[in-house]
Amino acid sequence: MTEAARAGPAPGALLLCRAAPGAVAPVAHLLREPMQLTRAGDDWSVLVPEGRPWRDGAEPVDRVVTGWATALAVGAPWSVLALWWDADHAGFTLASGFRRPVGFVWLTSGVPVGEDEAMRTFAARVGLDPVLDLQALDQLTKPDSSGDARTRLRGLLAVLARVGVALPPGLAPGEPAHRLREAAALRPDSLPVEWPGWRAAVRADRGTVDHSRLGPWMPWTGGPRARALALAQMAAGVSLTAWGLRRRSGGWITAGALLLAHGTRGLAYGLTHPRD
Repeated sequence: MTEAARAGPAPGALLLCRAAPGAVAPVAHLLREPMQLTRAGDDWSVLVPEGRPWRDGAEPVDRVVTGWATALAVGAPWSVLALWWDADHAGFTLASGFRRPVGFVWLTSGVPVGEDEAMRTFAARVGLDPVLDLQALDQLTKPDSSGDARTRLRGLLAVLARVGVALPPGLAPGEPAHRLREAAALRPDSLPVEWPGWRAAVRADRGTVDHSRLGPWMPWTGGPRARALALAQMAAGVSLTAWGLRRRSGGWITAGALLLAHGTRGLAYGLTHPRD
């Protein structure tokens, strides 16, 4: 083990979803990762993963949570922000629908290694003020010897408070995973996320989106938009799965498998339940 690994924090992550816990839980089940879910502001929820993929040393935390965030965002009508950290780095990834994820990285010392343009894209997608809020974000992309990577993530959360993000007490970037899960579990609205099996997951998934703007695109409508979405999901799923296999990334493989499952289910539903 390197000196940096001994001195730095253990890998960890938080997944912020721009939706209420009741909408997030059915989709989060599909990741098949034990998590704790609680509210993180009026319009936000936070998922605290157990973190088996990176805890067991199988692959880097940033790669796993980027795949998870992509899978969650594609399968739901809201964006997902993954905050992550390990012994050498910390950063974030924002996933929104089928758009390419955007993110930024800092070394543990706080030295920025991302691109300024990524921060501007992030601000626009989240809906931050293009002048005042962007100025605050720009400061996070400049060298600053007084702030390490955890301080940078706290600065990011301070700016995100302007769009309603409010992490509960105890859910601070850099804290050990067991403390994060304990803090989340203490919240009165907290609930565990476990894999319920495909039948229950499909029923819950349908209830989540029936009344959303994605409703007309869902497989049970049997319409042309539903078939188009199913084909797009399958195409994206094949690409992500192939990418994950090449990179040996469980996070991207999970995202690809989730998209393939959604797309296959959509086409199968259209064939077995044709519209009158």
